[in-house]
Amino acid sequence: MASKILRLGTKLLKTARSRLSPISQATPAKRNYLGSRQKLGTLGAVVGGAGLLMYALDASVEASGGEVHPPKQMWGHRGLLSALDKEGVRRGYQVYKEVCSSCHSLQYIAYRNLVGVCMTEAEAKAEAEQITVKDGPDEEGNFFDRPGKLSDHFPSPYANEDAARSANNGSYPPDLSYIVNARKGGEDYIFALLTGYCEPPAGMALRDGQYFNPYFPGGAISMGQVITNEVVSYADEEVAASASQIAKDVVTFLKWTSEPDGDERKLLLIKVVMISAFLTGISYYVKRFKWSVLKSRKIVYVPPGGGTANGKVKPPKDEC
Repeated sequence: MASKILRLGTKLLKTARSRLSPISQATPAKRNYLGSRQKLGTLGAVVGGAGLLMYALDASVEASGGEVHPPKQMWGHRGLLSALDKEGVRRGYQVYKEVCSSCHSLQYIAYRNLVGVCMTEAEAKAEAEQITVKDGPDEEGNFFDRPGKLSDHFPSPYANEDAARSANNGSYPPDLSYIVNARKGGEDYIFALLTGYCEPPAGMALRDGQYFNPYFPGGAISMGQVITNEVVSYADEEVAASASQIAKDVVTFLKWTSEPDGDERKLLLIKVVMISAFLTGISYYVKRFKWSVLKSRKIVYVPPGGGTANGKVKPPKDEC
């Protein structure tokens, strides 16, 4: 499929070049004679051919990769009229806190962002007070430790990148703040990565500290399988703590961290569309029933002493 699109794009570009060459070689008079339709057609062929070439190259590169493409999942928050599951975000935060936070950071998310989403203000304050933040200097120029506040961001599990690599066999655990939007496939890729660990195929050798995951580029990943059945205990007994449910909840939470104001933007878009539709109707009414009268009126000049009859000006009567 990609090769067919590539050949079609190449043909369009050759057609555009053949159309442009007579224009460049023509005389100035003939060049001005060429209509705008031919120029627009040439421009369309160039743009279309370039677009098809880029799509074909992207499809070829994606198909040539050795990793397995993640299957599509039915996420409830996709769509213009859908919102994130707030209970799922709350459970996902619990999974991140108990499982993921030992290696991965959320340096762009503050505790105040949890208020109104999955926690009350009191609950978010209690969560923030569980961490210790080094602050200062005070009036004497000394640094001191204090409990966390709502304005503080999530702490990093390591002091710096070198410490993180040293603790993970040279691999650096990425920050998870925007991980869903930063990976091709989004939620589907993260979910498949967390639940797709299996035994390596025959003939594939893994180094010490590496695991096989067919959804990871190359197959060898330094992160072990951390999402298993009942790795966390949910307060809601009606929600089974299975591996797939836990992975779904943490992916929902990471989708929220990637777009904390995503639901507000959807609501704003709906309001803009409704207001724009109303204003469009008002504009059509004014154009059709108000402005059309002024636009279609005729102004006729009647000379002094003359009149009109059937749209024609009468000659003035002789005065005797």
